[in-house]
Amino acid sequence: MTALIGILIVFQSLQAQTSIIVLGTIQDAGSPQIGCTKDCCKNLFNQPDHSRQVVSLGLYNSTKKISYLFEATPDISKQLRMLKEYSKTATDIPNGVFLTHAHIGHYTGLMFLGKEAMSAKQLPVYAMPKMKSFLEQNGPWSQLVNQQNIQIQTLSDNQAIRLGDSISVTPLLVPHRDEYSETVGYIISGPSKKLLFIPDIDKWEKWSQNINHLIEKVDYALIDATFFDAAEINNRPISEIPHPFVTESMERFKSMPLKDKQKIHFIHFNHTNPLINNKSIATEKVIKAGFNIAQPRQRFVL
Repeated sequence: MTALIGILIVFQSLQAQTSIIVLGTIQDAGSPQIGCTKDCCKNLFNQPDHSRQVVSLGLYNSTKKISYLFEATPDISKQLRMLKEYSKTATDIPNGVFLTHAHIGHYTGLMFLGKEAMSAKQLPVYAMPKMKSFLEQNGPWSQLVNQQNIQIQTLSDNQAIRLGDSISVTPLLVPHRDEYSETVGYIISGPSKKLLFIPDIDKWEKWSQNINHLIEKVDYALIDATFFDAAEINNRPISEIPHPFVTESMERFKSMPLKDKQKIHFIHFNHTNPLINNKSIATEKVIKAGFNIAQPRQRFVL
């Protein structure tokens, strides 16, 4: 009985720590993807895998009863309920929402904060200046601002936002297809560890920062793995949708020490990406090379 109580205390202590929970791992359009008749999707329309949700993270501390959402996805309703479950808060409404950019999987969930759904009250939404202007000047997002469902808090590149005594979030501008807004990744810092989150970037070589050096400075790195390799892109020019292939990233990071490789968790998978399948040959290659693949409900203690 004493041993059981000890285990329970340790478990409760772990649960109370500031943590990140993976709320979604899939690219913007989901899985199955609209109009897809390939093997990767055809059975999922009739037999959906409910763990396949669009990429999102939750930051929480159940003792302090705080929670923050990263990305407002089309799956926001389910993801906020999941975040509530982990944070032990009394409501689905988080303390704030951080956005990376204005592509459909990353901000359109804001629509559920309006009067037709949650009717949130002055919920802080953290966004870069161009993203802020886009939301303020274009409907239906401007209605959320005008009716004070959301209050946009302006971010600045490489300037940390403190969320408490021991939690901070730092946006990092990254090169991407910025039709309507900038694109950022985030360094999310807790009491003892840091997590890098970059769900979208064009190519590592286009970035002014050295991703290898950045990974060395953090404890976890959840990075863009939209496409495993070029074989997936057989109906559109890659120039229209540039991302670092997983195979390219593995080649770039192959000389890193194993301890740094193991920090890397690939995320943001297109519906065609074989890494969604934990039993695929591609998955085996990634794991064998020393890297990791982000999983739904995976937890990172900060």
